[in-house]
This record gives sequence, structure tokens and C-alpha cells, in this order.
Amino acid sequence: MFSYFKKISLLTLSLISLISVANAQKRHLFDGKTLNGWKIVAGLAPYAVENEMIVGTMKAGLPNSFLITEKEYGDFILELDVKLEGVETNSGVQTRSHLDPTANNGKGRVFGRQMEIDPTPRAWTGGIYDEARRLWLYPLEQNPAAKTAYKTEEFNHYKIECIGNEMKTWVNGIPVSYVIDTLDKSGFIGLQVHGLGNKTYLEGKKVYFKNINIQTENLKPQAFPKATYVVNLTPNTLSAQEKANGYKLLFDGKTNAGWVGAYKDAFPAKGWDIADGQLSVLPSNGAESTNGGDIVSKEQFAAFDLSFEFKLTEGANSGVKYFVTLAEKNAGSAIGLEYQVLDDEKHPDAKLGRDGNRTLSSLYDLMTAKKVLGSPRPIGTWNRGRVVVYPNNKVEHYLNGVKVLEYTKGSEEFKKLVAISKYKDWKNFGEAAKGHLLLQDHGNKVSFRTIKIKTL
Repeated sequence: MFSYFKKISLLTLSLISLISVANAQKRHLFDGKTLNGWKIVAGLAPYAVENEMIVGTMKAGLPNSFLITEKEYGDFILELDVKLEGVETNSGVQTRSHLDPTANNGKGRVFGRQMEIDPTPRAWTGGIYDEARRLWLYPLEQNPAAKTAYKTEEFNHYKIECIGNEMKTWVNGIPVSYVIDTLDKSGFIGLQVHGLGNKTYLEGKKVYFKNINIQTENLKPQAFPKATYVVNLTPNTLSAQEKANGYKLLFDGKTNAGWVGAYKDAFPAKGWDIADGQLSVLPSNGAESTNGGDIVSKEQFAAFDLSFEFKLTEGANSGVKYFVTLAEKNAGSAIGLEYQVLDDEKHPDAKLGRDGNRTLSSLYDLMTAKKVLGSPRPIGTWNRGRVVVYPNNKVEHYLNGVKVLEYTKGSEEFKKLVAISKYKDWKNFGEAAKGHLLLQDHGNKVSFRTIKIKTL
């Protein structure tokens, strides 16, 4: 009997010891009494300590305000509880961020990755936003199941994991966002009070922060569900998570392997260039397929999740087509459903068609993509496109992580759109069971990279 209780006691002591070690690895970033180790920058909204909480108050006429750590952090796991009053504004937590002291009339501007706190109907809490730089990296359109994690007008528990190039977020224990990014190896942590803009009636609303703990040693990444969509901003690479999820690269960043000219047996001898990890169609006369011509994937796909990055030059036109069968021999580009790639401001095609259905990320000449605030990115920078085709023929287009349209291939509504489009004379247009992917030569320079796909 003594031996039994001795074993139980030793086991209990071991468990207590493990818990003590784990707790010892975490430390408070906020002592519950003062703002020692923190400073207010940018908008200069007031922050105060009340009942062992940091309380930020919204003020009209101020831009985004931040309470930031005086110390910078590299790898860490941060946990905290936040309550936001109201549902018409938002807040956030900056990670590995920086300050431009010359911006904002000398008051400074914070930039860097932020975990969003968003109680509005959009429900993007836990998403990742690149403040004052690249804007949205991980909107919750890419993980809609996580939209229900946030609890309005309550304290919500957040976990942010920044280890190496990976950033992950959890809201009330629910996995939300997963970004792989090579920018910002270290930087400060910041607590945001958002500017009110024209919503001056929200003045006085508060944001409450408490239980702010950080761990910087003996870090162990927490696994995400295998099927979680990953935004990987490292060009032409796949993470272990993406490989486990079934993705493969269609462009290796170095060669034309897996691609040939449309209606040809080989890759075009001219008109396309591979350099610096980019696959680029070269400029010619602005016409369809009169130089190198379109290129198509050797492999055909039925249901799939396709992601790609593209970079436009001024006034450029191109496209990413899918369900291309090459069964028809037509002048110009090969026939298929098209994710439009276009400079909407400078190319005249944006004003043709119906109701903007030839603009960027639209289903070309059939369906108009909705306009998204802050997207697309400026000409000459990279945008992220995505096309998802489900086994039930439902199709979605995304631009920079936001879903901009959806339809069902072969439905009556789809057929009605075809009947009033330039494709009305093509029998069963867009209804093939499978087909090639196509990158279009429209005579303008457009570059592609990080082309990845998984079958569904």
C-alpha cells in the first residue's frame, strides 16, 4: 500500500513539476499595474490601466493608435484576452512590427503583420492583416469555419504563434490563420485602438486587454488541421503542411517542366521567359497568341484548388484559363473558362463586355467579380489569385484571399450567361468534365509564380 501511494505521490510531483516548468517559460508583458515597458505611438489615443487591464479609448480625429512594447521579439508564442466594445469598429495585435517615425506628420506610422479583431458582420477576427504595407494576407474567406469563433462584447482569448517564418492564430482555441512569410524576423508587439474615420459617434468606445503573456524559449509549434489553407508567401515553395494537404507545384521556379504551347508538343521557343523565379509572357503587339502563344499544363484537371501569384505591367492583359480541352482550333487564344488578369485602369477591355465582367478576377465575359477594398495591389506588385472547383461543379474565384464570385458550372444560370456572351456559339462551352490549365499570351508582359494545385 505504501509503495502504491508513493508512486502516486511521485507522479503528482512530476506533473506539478512539468506544469511549473511550462508556466515558468511564460512571462507577463503587462504587470497589471503600470505601462512600464510600453509606449504610445502614431494616433496617440489614450491608454490607461484599470482593474489590472490595459484600456484604450477611441478618439475622433485620430488615425490608428498603438501601445507598443519597447522591446522587440523574434520567435514567440503570445496569449492574451481582449474585449472590444461595439460591433462597428475593430482592433488588433501587431506582431514583429515596426515604426516609421517620419510618417503621419512626425507622429509615426506602425507597419507590420497584425492579428485582426473584427466584430463586424464580416467576421474576420483572427485574420492576418499587414498594417500600412501589403494589407490583407489572410482574410477569413480562406477559413470561413473560423468566423464563428468570436464572441461579441466578451473577452476573447487569442493565441499568436510566430516561429521562424510561420505565423498562426487561434481564437478561443479555434485555429484561424496560417501565413508563411519571409519578412520581419523580429519587431515589437502592439495593441491597437483603431481610428474612427467618419464614425465619430463611436468616440469613447473602449478596448480592454488583459492576461498578456509571452513565451520566447522552448517553443513547440502547435499543429493546425491538415486541411487548413496556408498562405505561403515564399515564392515557388511548398511547406510540409501544404504537402500533407495534397498540394503540388505546377511551376518549379526554374524550368518549363509540365507546360507546353497550346496546340503544340513543346514549350514555345520564343515569347516566354523564365528568370528570377518568374514565368513571364513577353510583350509584343498586345494581340492574342501572336508571339509565343498560350501555354497549357500537360496534365488535365477536374475538381481542384488552384492558387497562383501574378504581376501586371501597366496596361497589361492576360488570363488564367481552366477546363481548356484544345478540341477546337480557333484563331487567337484557346477556349476555356477564364480568370481575368487585367490592368482595369489602363486596359480598354475593362470597359467592354457587360457590367464589368471583363475586369480583374472576373469570369471573363460571363460574371463580374465584386470589388474589394484595398485590392488589387498596385501595378508592378504581386497579387494572389485562386480558383476552386468542387466535385459538385461549384466554382469560386478569389483575389488576394477574398472570394469575389461563385457559380455552378453547367447550371441553368451558367448557361444563360453563356448565351449572352462571346462564347454563345461554342457548343457546351465550359462544361467539359476536365481540361488543361492555361496561361494566356495577350501580347503584354505579365509574370506568374507560386502556381500550386491540389485535386479535390
